[in-house]
Amino acid sequence: MTTHSPAAPAPAMPDSDFDLRARAEMALSFEPGEPPPHLLRKPPRWWARRGVQRAIAALMLATSGTGAVLAMRPPGLVRDAIEHEYYERTLRGSFMDPSELLAQIGLGQAKTLPGYPQLMRPCDIDGHLAYHLTTFFEKGGMVTVFAFDRPVALKDGGGWWSGVHWRVIRSREGKALLLIAQKQKALGVAQASLQGSPAAAPG
Repeated sequence: MTTHSPAAPAPAMPDSDFDLRARAEMALSFEPGEPPPHLLRKPPRWWARRGVQRAIAALMLATSGTGAVLAMRPPGLVRDAIEHEYYERTLRGSFMDPSELLAQIGLGQAKTLPGYPQLMRPCDIDGHLAYHLTTFFEKGGMVTVFAFDRPVALKDGGGWWSGVHWRVIRSREGKALLLIAQKQKALGVAQASLQGSPAAAPG
């Protein structure tokens, strides 16, 4: 039987001049020991992590949304009037003298109420005696007008709250009137009728 001995490893090739020059240049480029810091991957800072960034973004969005809601929130008396209008939205009838209601909304010289009246009645809103007029304007829609028996601290302005549009205006006599409608266009038509010239008030 013939046995073959394992082949002897080939002798290592001597380094060429190119290899020697490259090794020398590398040695001059980097200090011996630890690699340069910029070659190491640094762990991300806690505020740079995606999860933390998403949480911060969600918190900022929620904060801004809450601020916007609070900025649009109407005064307490307006909110109570909106709730009152909601529960009496389907009520119809005349429960007071039209001439008295005309005087309360600043149309004392007119002979008829604006629009097509659906409801006329005195009511109580958060301890304030208010005169409630719900009327329909053909070119706008249904509008509810509240005139208060005594002066109330309501500034002119408006907005949207609880599914309805609201607006505080001044009568011809400077009295605060609160308008509530489901359509914003109806508020403009009602305001023009309530603040217009006496000749244009009816209808």
